[in-house]
Amino acid sequence: MKKAYITTSIAYVNSSPHIGHALEVVQTDALARFYRLQNYDTYFLSGTDENAIKNVEAAEKEKIPVQKFVDKNSRLFFNLKHSLNLSFDQFIQTTILKHKNNSQKLWKLCNKDIYKKKYKGLYCTGCETFYKDKVFKNNICPEHNKKLEIVEEENYFFALSKYTQKLKKIYENNFIKVYPEYRKKEALTYINKGLEDFSASRPKKRTKGWGIPVPNDNSQTIYVWFDALANYITALDFSNQGTLFKKYWLNNNNKIHVIGKNITKFHLIYWPAMLLSAKLPLPSKIYVHGFITMSGKKISKTLGNVINPNDLVKKYGTDAVRYYLLREIPSLNDGNYSNKRMHEIYVSDLANELGNLVLRITNIAEQDKINIKKRKIKNIYCGEEIKLFENFNFNKILENIWNNIKKINKSIDEFAPWKKSRDQRKEFIQKTLLQINTIGVKLQPFLPNTAEKIIKATEGDIKKIKALFPKK
Repeated sequence: MKKAYITTSIAYVNSSPHIGHALEVVQTDALARFYRLQNYDTYFLSGTDENAIKNVEAAEKEKIPVQKFVDKNSRLFFNLKHSLNLSFDQFIQTTILKHKNNSQKLWKLCNKDIYKKKYKGLYCTGCETFYKDKVFKNNICPEHNKKLEIVEEENYFFALSKYTQKLKKIYENNFIKVYPEYRKKEALTYINKGLEDFSASRPKKRTKGWGIPVPNDNSQTIYVWFDALANYITALDFSNQGTLFKKYWLNNNNKIHVIGKNITKFHLIYWPAMLLSAKLPLPSKIYVHGFITMSGKKISKTLGNVINPNDLVKKYGTDAVRYYLLREIPSLNDGNYSNKRMHEIYVSDLANELGNLVLRITNIAEQDKINIKKRKIKNIYCGEEIKLFENFNFNKILENIWNNIKKINKSIDEFAPWKKSRDQRKEFIQKTLLQINTIGVKLQPFLPNTAEKIIKATEGDIKKIKALFPKK
């Protein structure tokens, strides 16, 4: 059986989730559901990144123990499973013992490329990374609007520079496929400028004892990005050569990471180098999505313009929020969110074009006592649609589905079945029900609840369906 291992990046838990987090998990969920419909043995992983210094600082502000703080916020991210109808198979927290033990195992496997030295540099706690002088204007991180700190300490370093040529070969030969293509070119540009070794640990004193201890050196904790990236295999229990690890990492050529554009360096450079060092297989594909903006500005906790996805779900429902994120936000680029547009597409696309279509046809079909034999569609998607999925073009797939919905609505208006006798319209109604059923099948990765209602409403003895998207 064909396999697919699909992961989101893991979210920092220094605050609650916002709509940007919702974008990534919904995109990844749609991809996982697609692979399941294609009869792939699919394993979907998500989780939270809990060993960052910023979590310590946030917990101190709330005056609660760090573990209690990260557990509380991690639960908020896990609960998106219910509010956004996510189908992940595992949700990993990086403070659990399994992750700690597996991360230390990965460190040991990379030990030949790890050495200790003193270092002085500019550091952004928000990014959890060092930067060179004058990379940013006035040395202020634009992501977090915070001045870089001067940090001087003795850390362990990972010999990233050693893997310059191997990483170059990986991307030049597409051993890891990157979507969109220009993100691969960005990685190659970064590699060609010359890679520098990165600090793979932090002094325990600076992390205030929070984090995973470096093996055989309790004075240091493993750098949060080193342990965070490891989650993709620690979740599979790689240190014990667990069943999941063998199945989905060692013996699988379809390992997919879905990440945001702000963390490409870590996933396209650091992570493959760490795997090469540990002599472990590389991921197969990396999809890099953009940001959600509001009035041209990135939505972020730092800027204070966050939108809670749960609030949108309460107002519009799960599938309406999923639809906006998958249709209105270009899958691999930035896209804008506005409350006005959310309301517009709810009314036009969902309530009117889709909801009204199903409502009026099932109403007539019930009057006519029509029965549609249940069918199993073997090839749900055509070749072009499969290619769009594999290229992460969700918005294009939904655009095509909605074009079909508009055509069906137009054909109904032109035929005007309400003006025809039962015998005159029977064949037309049966044909239209089958077309709507197909739409329901194709909507399964995107709007799973709505898709299920449509499929059920267009099979067997047809009954008038309740409004899929009640008017707001």
